[in-house]
Amino acid sequence: MKMIGIGDNGAEGLLPPYIDWIHECDVLVGGERHLQFFPEFTGEKKVIKGGLSALTADLQQEKRNTVILVSGDPLFYGLGGVLAKKLPLEIYPYTSSVQLAFSKMQESWQDAYIVSLHGRSIKGFAQRIDGRKKIAILTDEKNSPQAISTYLKKFGMTEYDAFVAENLQGEDERCRFFTLDEMEQSSFYPLNVVILKQRVAVERASLGIPDDRFVQRKPDKGLITKKEIRTLCIQELKLKENSIVWDIGTCTGSVAIEAAKIAREGAVYAIEKNEGDLENCLENQLKHRTDFTAVLGKAPERLDEFPDPNAIFIGGNGGNMELLLQSCLSRLQPNGRLVMNIATIENLAEAMKHLKNMGCEVSVLQAQISKSKPILHLTRFEPLNPIFIVTAKKGKN
Repeated sequence: MKMIGIGDNGAEGLLPPYIDWIHECDVLVGGERHLQFFPEFTGEKKVIKGGLSALTADLQQEKRNTVILVSGDPLFYGLGGVLAKKLPLEIYPYTSSVQLAFSKMQESWQDAYIVSLHGRSIKGFAQRIDGRKKIAILTDEKNSPQAISTYLKKFGMTEYDAFVAENLQGEDERCRFFTLDEMEQSSFYPLNVVILKQRVAVERASLGIPDDRFVQRKPDKGLITKKEIRTLCIQELKLKENSIVWDIGTCTGSVAIEAAKIAREGAVYAIEKNEGDLENCLENQLKHRTDFTAVLGKAPERLDEFPDPNAIFIGGNGGNMELLLQSCLSRLQPNGRLVMNIATIENLAEAMKHLKNMGCEVSVLQAQISKSKPILHLTRFEPLNPIFIVTAKKGKN
């Protein structure tokens, strides 16, 4: 069984042996557009439509000589990756849409970051691309070039110019350069690839964003996990690039924002009971180029809306620690980590008791940090409030 990649120029772009295989096969499978490229084919045609389960089951029973036509490179966001696990396939790729787009742009692409928004949510897109110099995007009708422009401008990511390649190798092929403002105001064919390129270099923020870079509650500033403590907590969470993270009692969103920058291919979910603080969190997301889910509520309420996490940070427990810890640990994935900031020895003792009773491996770091502060022509040290950083590791069972 052969799978052949094909472009919008149809048989014209195929090698002669591929065309021979198509005409010699008994069954030709493909989308309606692909099958129309071969009106003279005399065997049976099967149109790909609906879910893949039925198609896979059908092809598993097929004993005749079969060729499957797929757009571009079948192993690049295509059917090839799925069907190759279930069928004995020989795969013959065509040029992918991204490769064609870069050739039209006359730009190298070995250093490009490639992301598909086709049939996917744009949530989290900001941190995924922040600081990347060259990005190729597969779009759809919802995540169109116009929508992408609006999104980037909302997060202040105006260092990018765009190139849009439409209907590649088709009769209505069109390729154009744009500023974000121009792209937002233009119209496009549904089939397109967007390439973003930095006009000026913008680097990502490193771990430990200064406290004064966050919008905070006024006039009583200070309800923020301080940079030094935040950095220690993030380290204890042991985040990976694809981690799912919860931030409970997010307040300004400082921990969630730092986590999102590390887990940029994963997702962050935050909850905050104070409406004003949640508004600050949402504003800080835009300011710091992170796009994660933040909801109003008092945990454990609304946690059922979040997927099971690999890591949980609790900045405040709201007075019902045992119920909150039970709810969190029941959802924490095996070998996941829960990190709490605790200011009093009474709460520390309670947390230790509950976490050990729940079968966790627990460790505590007492952080007593002082920062230098000028006094006239001299320097003194000003202490931060001591904090207990409690880390609980969940076992495999």
